[in-house]
Amino acid sequence: MGFLSSERDQNQTNQRNDLVLRDGKEILFQAFNWESHKYNWWTNLESKVPDIAKAGITSAWLPPPTNSFSPEGYAPQNLYSLNSKYGSEHQLKALLQKFKQHKVRTMADIVINHRVGTTQGSGGMYNRFDGIPLPWDERAVTSSTGGLGNRNTGAIFHGFPNIDHTQDFVRKDIIGWLRWLRHNVGFQDFRFDFAKGYSPKYVKEYIEGAKPLFSVGEYWDTCNYKGSILDYNQDSHRQRILNWIDGTGMLSTAFDFTTKGILQEAVKREYWRLRDPQGKPPGVIGWWPSRSVTFIDNHDTGSTQAHWPFPSEHVMEGYAYILTHPGTPSIFYDHFYDWNNSVHEQIVKLIDTRKRQGIHSRSPIRILEAKHNLYSAIIGEKLCMKIGDGSWCPSGREWTLSTSGHNYAVWHK
Repeated sequence: MGFLSSERDQNQTNQRNDLVLRDGKEILFQAFNWESHKYNWWTNLESKVPDIAKAGITSAWLPPPTNSFSPEGYAPQNLYSLNSKYGSEHQLKALLQKFKQHKVRTMADIVINHRVGTTQGSGGMYNRFDGIPLPWDERAVTSSTGGLGNRNTGAIFHGFPNIDHTQDFVRKDIIGWLRWLRHNVGFQDFRFDFAKGYSPKYVKEYIEGAKPLFSVGEYWDTCNYKGSILDYNQDSHRQRILNWIDGTGMLSTAFDFTTKGILQEAVKREYWRLRDPQGKPPGVIGWWPSRSVTFIDNHDTGSTQAHWPFPSEHVMEGYAYILTHPGTPSIFYDHFYDWNNSVHEQIVKLIDTRKRQGIHSRSPIRILEAKHNLYSAIIGEKLCMKIGDGSWCPSGREWTLSTSGHNYAVWHK
């Protein structure tokens, strides 16, 4: 557990994938929100590429790039059409080229759990895909969602035809499409949407087939609650995410929903939640940090959907945590560009501190305090931090304040 063995390296591209994960220096950026499709997005984003690169971002996650029944991109139809509500194929390719010039990788949002049909098939449902590339018939749709395929191999995404990944022709077509995105269009990284919907063994097959440099899965499972109170112990929740990562053959990382759930309760003066019974961070980063992607909010949890938002007055404490801790941190567009300039600058300072002090996805951590009003820890050899309104600073003259803000501070040696 932890990182890939060299025995898995089948060729140079796999080795590059391995190096990206082993290096552990990635900083991700979600470069959109739920409303971005309204704003000529590819062109709007192109002007921000130099600033994104200057901040130290290594990979920018873009919204689904293909034709979609819904403007946000999460109801794909013609997978080979790059004209979407975010802009034209020409604008997208100009954006990808701009990112490449500034040495920032681009991450494609891969929506392959479901697909919107063009034609009514058996049962009067739109479960055929006639007249467009990948013209699948009802066999490509699971029997659980009105098709003639096998049952779902994961959770059902209601309201749409769910793709049957057990079908050889479906997987062959998906791999062909992913290779096209990777090698023709120019995306280097993948984010797998609604990863609960199909077996992780197929994600393994798709990664092996298309060879992205970095992959992350959205395995969003509900945390453990007693009524409306979050349980202290979330071991079964993080274990389910680990099981998914294992199922991908350790080729993919996963978003650390466990850490998000715990952290956004901890900042409400319950910082004791941030140390598990073994003295480790209580999320996926405590068990498998090299495969954990930490985040504060995304287009579902935050933005205008706000399904599970981080408390807005504590967002910078959240970033002080994920940008100093092991795991691979991800920054949300809204916080970086739609809030005030102070938040942007504070996040940039935290990224800079992380990079200068050599913090990476597997950096060792020693938690010093975890009580109701204070959390503090030493990460790596040369960085320590605190969040909360309790007073604390490291002992010893060798520590110098790196950056600080409301209820957080970071020091370095």
